[in-house]
Amino acid sequence: MQTVRKPQSQIGSAFAMSEVIYHSIVRSIRKTHSNAFMAIGMTMVQAIVFVAAFYVLFTVLGMRGGAIRGDFLLYIMSGVFLYLTHVRTIAAIVKSEGPASPMMLHAPLNTLVSIISAAVGALYTQVLSMLAILFIYHVGVTPITLHDPIGAFGMFLLAWFTGAAIGVVFLAIQPWFPDAVTIISSVYQRANMIASGKMFVANTLPAFMLAMFDWNPLFHAIDQARGYAFLNYYPRATSWEYAFSFGITVLMIGLMAEFFTRKHASASWNARR
Repeated sequence: MQTVRKPQSQIGSAFAMSEVIYHSIVRSIRKTHSNAFMAIGMTMVQAIVFVAAFYVLFTVLGMRGGAIRGDFLLYIMSGVFLYLTHVRTIAAIVKSEGPASPMMLHAPLNTLVSIISAAVGALYTQVLSMLAILFIYHVGVTPITLHDPIGAFGMFLLAWFTGAAIGVVFLAIQPWFPDAVTIISSVYQRANMIASGKMFVANTLPAFMLAMFDWNPLFHAIDQARGYAFLNYYPRATSWEYAFSFGITVLMIGLMAEFFTRKHASASWNARR
């Protein structure tokens, strides 16, 4: 039986769309595991493995002297958390439903809801895992103090935002070049293992090396986050304004490209993946 939709006010439409986004976020989180707590637990374990691996690497190679004076593990975590948030947001958006997905046949759902739910779902799991790890470290190992926790968290959000913007661009061009986007997004995520700057301090780099990383918004976000986290470090070579402007510009390009792709959506695209 065909149903007729009753017109809603703007407030009613906003609440209805919020409900759709909420259920889409829950669905995106449960893609990794049917249990949301297990999904967060797996994210925590992966972050802990990353931190432990870099701690061993820094210790074995004798690179601890180049770190910021202060809590060494906090220095490592400040880079690892932002890196993981950035690359996992990109991966979540690239894997979200595109315009040719069968899920788009449901009337309230559209690609914008899919993008928002993937980005917010990635942020949700990363924030909870980060807070849980910091709490365990603070209580079980040694108390930690952040010079400006609000500013540091702002840089965490900036890393997430720039990752979401880049992910939208990849999602928009994926139907046209699926294999190329898979390779490029994978290369970008792997390259950021070094290009993100989480293994060194930007202030200590010579000018010719700084030019190799200065293009990367994540490099700026991590360095600025360490400036907010540590009292005795002031980032002179990076700027959060650049990362924010980069994110806004790339997001606008990505949304325009996504709009164009949506207008030319074809059911045959899914067969090309």
